[in-house]
Amino acid sequence: MAKKGPKRHLKRLAAPVRWELPRKVHKFTVRPLPGAHPMSESIPLLLIVRDILKYADNAREAKKIIKMGKVLVDGRVRKEEKLPVGLMDVVSLPDANENYRVLFDRKGRVKLKPTENPDVKLCKIKNKTVIKGGHIQLNLHDGRNIVIKVSDPTKAEEDVYKTGDTLLISIPEQEIKAHIPFEVGKLAYITGGKHIGDFARIVDIEKRGIYPDIVTLENLEGDKFKTVKDYVFVVGDEEPIIKL
Repeated sequence: MAKKGPKRHLKRLAAPVRWELPRKVHKFTVRPLPGAHPMSESIPLLLIVRDILKYADNAREAKKIIKMGKVLVDGRVRKEEKLPVGLMDVVSLPDANENYRVLFDRKGRVKLKPTENPDVKLCKIKNKTVIKGGHIQLNLHDGRNIVIKVSDPTKAEEDVYKTGDTLLISIPEQEIKAHIPFEVGKLAYITGGKHIGDFARIVDIEKRGIYPDIVTLENLEGDKFKTVKDYVFVVGDEEPIIKL
């Protein structure tokens, strides 16, 4: 009989480069479960506790810490050690009074940076759908869905949220605190390509119909470059709306 279902194991040699794991220490590593973030852009919770934060010497100790409810992701206790943790997620350890935000460095590696705002996070609007009742559902980059109640979704003045915009939401309540439109002049964080991890200002947006939009940006050194819209994460006006 043919094998059914997804793979359950992952060799270290095949692990994403973003994880920055030593390749030849052991043969296998943790394969993250399907979740809000793809495997290539996230890291399992167990590796965060054991390899990044160094709160455990081995997988058994890391699992025990997680199963005891000592680790929070986006304000909620998560007890699944294979949970994929990705961009802008907040990892908290209340007993140690530590809070971290997941970002990418300039080599594309997953990094945890201490944060002073563990009760909020930035989410990019990836898609929009109209649901039953005529309300608008915003589909965010981390798998969340937020329903916006409007009287008429065809009225532009009521539908202020566009694909590519960024929302500042509270966690875990998931209430919208601020809205940053995707437009020229905004400060963006680059999440892919050659300039990953950089902050740059949007100079021009080239609409290409069925093809991905091309965005021209200018970094803090004054150099201009182009990338696709999917790699542009708007974070504020002059400065990021929260410290990154």
